[in-house]
Amino acid sequence: MSTATTASPIPRRPELFGQTVVVIGGSAGIGFETARRARAEGANLILTGRNPERLQRAASELDALSTAAFDATDPAPLERFFQDLPTPIDHVMVTAGRPHYGRLVDMDFAQARRALDEHLLLVLQVARHAALKVRPGGTLLFMGGTGGRRPGIGHGIASTVTAALPALTANLALELAPVRVNLIAAGFVDTPLSASLLGDELENRRNQLRATLPIRRVVEPADVAALAVHIMTNTALTGATYDIDGGQQFVAA
Repeated sequence: MSTATTASPIPRRPELFGQTVVVIGGSAGIGFETARRARAEGANLILTGRNPERLQRAASELDALSTAAFDATDPAPLERFFQDLPTPIDHVMVTAGRPHYGRLVDMDFAQARRALDEHLLLVLQVARHAALKVRPGGTLLFMGGTGGRRPGIGHGIASTVTAALPALTANLALELAPVRVNLIAAGFVDTPLSASLLGDELENRRNQLRATLPIRRVVEPADVAALAVHIMTNTALTGATYDIDGGQQFVAA
């Protein structure tokens, strides 16, 4: 007579064990979920956000090493933040900023400049400040979108940023090597930011996407977080743009 034995699973070492992950915009939405997933993989967290109270709640929930409350689109506090960071850090993810919509002919020049500053120049400033802080093989990870690939009235700024960010990412990957630089291009993600932008139309938008997206569901922050952590841990990835929109760009808007 034989006795069956059940093999015990081999414990998996957390993929970010002992590494330091900085999330700029880490108090809510995609940034918070990425920080949560990174923490579950053993990372130490440094979080930033605009709202001190919300940032402190996030830091307490995730047992973050430290926090800094400031507006990442303001160059002076962003520079001070990086100057004060310990060295080395392993990964920096930037989710700060919000999309800008409106007819270009109706925007004054200052408004248009501010919209571009909050995306393109923010990437350049983070890259410049982080270059000497991130260890070789570590990651700079930025957020972009897929929606602006389809021209439309009121989408001029979004389309410009959408077109420019992949090229900027690829060039930074060459200039900052061996630090890796990558871009996540998301479609609609069901976040508090989306809720604030859509207001009473939020549920209608969710239902529309559930009916039309190939995945038949709405993309959640945890979906983007899973991709972000994969990019951090896969050391062969640099200079690339990774779409995550559930197929939104392939169906009617």
